[in-house]
Amino acid sequence: QVQLVESGGGLVQPGGSLRLSCVASEIPFPNYGMRWFRRAPGKGRELVASILETGYTDYANDVMGRFNISADNAKNTVYLQMNNVKPEDTAIYYCNVINRHLGERGSYWGQGIQVTVSS
Repeated sequence: QVQLVESGGGLVQPGGSLRLSCVASEIPFPNYGMRWFRRAPGKGRELVASILETGYTDYANDVMGRFNISADNAKNTVYLQMNNVKPEDTAIYYCNVINRHLGERGSYWGQGIQVTVSS
C-alpha cells in the first residue's frame, strides 16, 4: 500500500512563495503520475499540476507560470514550488500517485496540507 506524506504548507503572504513536498513510501509500478490537487473552501477538488515518470508535466491554467512541479524519482518525492501566490490559492493541497495502467483504481492519496494565502 502506497502511503503519502505531505509537508511544507502554512501561511504565506500574497506574492510570496511556498514549497510543498510529498514523499511516497514506495511506487511499485513503472508507469505512474504524481499529482497535486487542491480543494478550496466551498469548491470542488481541482487538479493543480502533474508529472509523469518520464518528466512530462502539466498544469492548471490558473497556476501556469507561477507553480512548478518537480520530482526526485530516487527519493519517491514530488515537489510543488508555488510562486507569486494569490489569496485564491488558499486551499487544502493533496498529493496523489496514480498507476497509469490502472487509472483511478490504482490511485493513492495523502491526507492533505493546508495552504493559506493572506496578509
